[in-house]
Amino acid sequence: MWDPTTYLRYGDERSRPFHDLVARIPAGQPRAVVDLGCGPGTLTATLAERWPRSRIVGLDSSPEMIDRAATLGVPVSFTVGDVRDWRPGADVDVVVSNAVLQWVPGHRDLLTRWARELPAGAWLAVQVPGNFDAPSHRALREVAGRDRWRAELAPLLREAPVGDPVDYAALLVEAGCAVDAWETTYVHLLPAPADADHPVLTWMEGTALRPVRAALDPAGWADFRAELGVRLTEAYPVRQGQVYFPFRRIFVVARTGAHAEENL
Repeated sequence: MWDPTTYLRYGDERSRPFHDLVARIPAGQPRAVVDLGCGPGTLTATLAERWPRSRIVGLDSSPEMIDRAATLGVPVSFTVGDVRDWRPGADVDVVVSNAVLQWVPGHRDLLTRWARELPAGAWLAVQVPGNFDAPSHRALREVAGRDRWRAELAPLLREAPVGDPVDYAALLVEAGCAVDAWETTYVHLLPAPADADHPVLTWMEGTALRPVRAALDPAGWADFRAELGVRLTEAYPVRQGQVYFPFRRIFVVARTGAHAEENL
């Protein structure tokens, strides 16, 4: 279960890659814009501001997220659904998928299918986190691999479910797209009050730790969380009341039905 409040703890930091991604979509007046994995809808609402005459749709598999999105009062159609089942309509000119496909096994096949099913000249814009080898995730795998946790948690952990920019560029060029692909490492400066949990731990509670929390009983979760907190404090020391948290992101913007030699 997704918790919108927990996810939005670091809303400013989480929203920046979305805005950087959408800024690279040069669509003028798309007929329909779809946000796949729209979460609580706050970022989807900015698509309605960017393209006020377009039909805007937000899709997410979490009923809790869609319930939160429905309270925004924005001109967006929010619906519960699985991105794996979504098929583009003939009027969909822009598809955005921000920080979603890392959760979807086989998402490379999905990208290829979307690229081929979208109308010619449509835009497909994707961002995924590329930090699975960061100290935060190495600490998560280390603690989960201890004897107490291994049986329950080992099947839930993923080494590297995403590719790099070259992987996605090659995939979408093969599907007949013109592609702009890149990566960025953001250095988030997270406040670290002395009487609060380590900020990287609270960040991870909104995303990577969700499957772990769901798999453990309350006592087990409390112990796991405490052990992970110790490792994160070692990996990300507090300096002048804040933690420096590098976060790598992978981006790709593709135009369908184009030739690879067309530079975006």
